Amino acid sequence: MELISPTVIIILGCVALLLFLQRKNLRGPPCIRGWIPWIGAGFEFGKAPLEFIEKARIKYGPVFTVFVMGTRMTFVTEEEGINVFLKSKEVNFELAVQNPVYRTASIPKNTFLTLHEKLYIMMKGKIGTFNLYQLTGQLTEELHEQLENLGNNGTMELSNLVRHLLYPVTMNILFKKGLFPTDERKIREFYQHFQAYDEGFEYGSQMPECLLRNWSKSKKWLLALFEKNIPDMKTYKSAKDNSMTLMQAMLDIIEMERKEEKSPNYGLLLLWASLSNAVPVAFWTLAFVFSHPTVHETIMEGIASVFGTAGKDKMKVSEDDLKKLPLIKWCILEAIRLRAPGVITRKVLKPVKILNYTVPCGDLLMLSPFWLHRNPKYFPEPELFKPERWKKANLEKHAFLDWFVAFGSGKYQCPGRWFALLQIQICIILILYKYDCSLLDPLPKQSPLHLVGVQQPEGQCRIEFKQRK
Repeated sequence: MELISPTVIIILGCVALLLFLQRKNLRGPPCIRGWIPWIGAGFEFGKAPLEFIEKARIKYGPVFTVFVMGTRMTFVTEEEGINVFLKSKEVNFELAVQNPVYRTASIPKNTFLTLHEKLYIMMKGKIGTFNLYQLTGQLTEELHEQLENLGNNGTMELSNLVRHLLYPVTMNILFKKGLFPTDERKIREFYQHFQAYDEGFEYGSQMPECLLRNWSKSKKWLLALFEKNIPDMKTYKSAKDNSMTLMQAMLDIIEMERKEEKSPNYGLLLLWASLSNAVPVAFWTLAFVFSHPTVHETIMEGIASVFGTAGKDKMKVSEDDLKKLPLIKWCILEAIRLRAPGVITRKVLKPVKILNYTVPCGDLLMLSPFWLHRNPKYFPEPELFKPERWKKANLEKHAFLDWFVAFGSGKYQCPGRWFALLQIQICIILILYKYDCSLLDPLPKQSPLHLVGVQQPEGQCRIEFKQRK
């Protein structure tokens, strides 16, 4: 029997070692699959998704995959994975969200991919930092009008108070003056349908409409509202400066690029994007401020120094006024940090290496702003409401703190972030200027049920307000 030569053994050994190392390099992250085909870990994940993510991180390490409803979601929680999420050209935002956009607003995938960048650039210009402060007068006037409707005093659930102010203001400015109804029955009907749509949005983005009958009904009602009002939105002209609304600019691009497509779907998407996060952010900011007497008192001293102490005048708010009250903006950003979205996502286009793992093409790469903002390495004393930490941010140059990713990241950060911050700043100033306010309930916890968007409160939080004399 002829013996194998040492040279052949060495070659075979090298090949075996190469295959072993190659296989090791292609090793995927630990995967939580559950035991039900297709559904995977869906039931366990859906009970309390935020808690699930943190428990999985502790058990499996900084990179792990969760298989839910036929989808592989790979979570990254430490620097190397976060940098891949933020900077890699092998991950894509638009492809990650095209399915949810189709399910929630019925916008065809090819239309979304064709229009998204053009619409994003338009919005970034129209409500970005360059044109932003042209809206302060309009925002102030609209908010004064809605505050008149609150009366001189009362008790109200804080979320409802914020909705009462921001729903009509946002719709009248971004779409057209008078779009928000004034008839009490129609107002209640709008509240009912938008809240049902908003609260079910996360489920609607993942599940067939036939399984969400009430949510589907509200979605159709809202689409019909836009269908009916699109002609008036197109021809609307501002009585003051004849400027084009954001919705008009959006309609121009849609009709230029996709003449056969209907526009109400984008109206619904814009409505949800402009209200779904602004309302809870304003809620949490006010709730945190009222729960911290020293912060509340300092803000009131600042408002009195800029606008005086009386609360009856319909004062105007300017860009210079806002710069004199930085603490309010710090409070808003600190509230967002503490109640940030559960996840933001990208789709993996080509396999990407993270630590010793290879994340395969097709996975959704997931980053949790909520948990990133609770990492003491990036935010010392992360559970505390400390608005003063934002003193270090260069907000004059529109830069946030490092590792703050509540508005997304990179090329496709939320284009409406500066408008939302401005709107909430002015809203808080006018409320605190006009009313003495106090909470009647303890600061609520955030709901553990949602990953999409700013965290919602769990339980009621009532406020008492009395007009200043």
